[in-house]
Amino acid sequence: MPPTATLLRPAAVFDGEALHPGWAVLVEGQRITAAGPTATLAAPAGATVLELPGLTLLPGLIEGHSHLLLHPYNETPWDDQVLKEPLALRVARATVHAQRTLLAGFTTARDLGTEGAGYADVGLKQAIDQGIIPGPRLLVATRALVATGSYGPHLAAVDDLPRGAQEADGPSLVQAVREQIGRGADVVKVYADYRWGPGETAQPTYSLEELTLVVQTARSSGRGVVAHASTAEGMRRATLAGVETIEHGDGGTPEVFRLMRQRGVALCPTVAATDATSQYRGWKKGQEPAPARVEAKHRALEAARQAGVALVMGGDVGVFPHGDNARELELLVTDYGLGPLEVLQAATSGNARLLHLPDRGRVAPGLLADLVAVAGDPTRQVQALRQVRLVMKGGVLYRQP
Repeated sequence: MPPTATLLRPAAVFDGEALHPGWAVLVEGQRITAAGPTATLAAPAGATVLELPGLTLLPGLIEGHSHLLLHPYNETPWDDQVLKEPLALRVARATVHAQRTLLAGFTTARDLGTEGAGYADVGLKQAIDQGIIPGPRLLVATRALVATGSYGPHLAAVDDLPRGAQEADGPSLVQAVREQIGRGADVVKVYADYRWGPGETAQPTYSLEELTLVVQTARSSGRGVVAHASTAEGMRRATLAGVETIEHGDGGTPEVFRLMRQRGVALCPTVAATDATSQYRGWKKGQEPAPARVEAKHRALEAARQAGVALVMGGDVGVFPHGDNARELELLVTDYGLGPLEVLQAATSGNARLLHLPDRGRVAPGLLADLVAVAGDPTRQVQALRQVRLVMKGGVLYRQP
């Protein structure tokens, strides 16, 4: 049988780079086969025609930093999620998180660590790929790597606590990287800095030599490394070691961001997580001055932009509710001064390029039919991304008007 065909006729198509009023898109099977002016695209015999008046069709959004196995910390503190919630409970909740993410228009997500839930993200990815549960296409990091003694939970009086990530140091990092890849990691995540002890501030954890070992080992398998880093020195070491993206980057200096630009390292600023945790700690946004953490994020992002560092669009969702992924894009526009078109490009074609996903992120023939339609024009009003009316992944409709 020939593949099923669907002709989508919205008011406009955002192709990942620019807006095209009066365009239509033809989908056959799992792929886009044509995109262009509506008058030039005819529906094949037997095709379904979807009229989408007033809607903008765009590539499925790509979430650059999520934790499907976490839920907001104002519901349950991170320590309690890691120490007290059974794995089965966390996985069951994650299946709902996956569905909410997809229905919010995010058809791909890079999930950066299970936070004590082992390799559950690999099984979650398999369940989605096999059609058992609805969810985005996943890139998973499994357990992530931390230096001994640097990661939570921190309870000094208790021995042998479960950890939120895999501890490894020195030469043992090679085995840990290989182990995670062998169990299904698409990307390796390393914590280049963290709070070493209870109540301490973040400090660099791994040496440059250790980080280089992680990158070289991952590269042998064709995988990249992503680094959690919030101190300037942690960011510098991770950049020199050859990581592909740095997450958070709160303490980045102009010098470090220039180095990142020279080395082609991208920044995922996760402004939504900083905003959310600051409010959890009592900040009354709009009524009180921004706390130091938020001010630091503003300075860092401004320095990164001045240096020309590429941005990965990702909010660290899980710290705040899954399905609320658009919060990162909104805050970057409303609070940080980026333009709606800029963040939309970053969340589609930009993330696809930086995360090595050449089969998605744009509306073009031959690419995956991962498509979203929203009410209004998101290239002018980022809030339009909240008005999701249609979600298609691989040619399958999960939401439609």
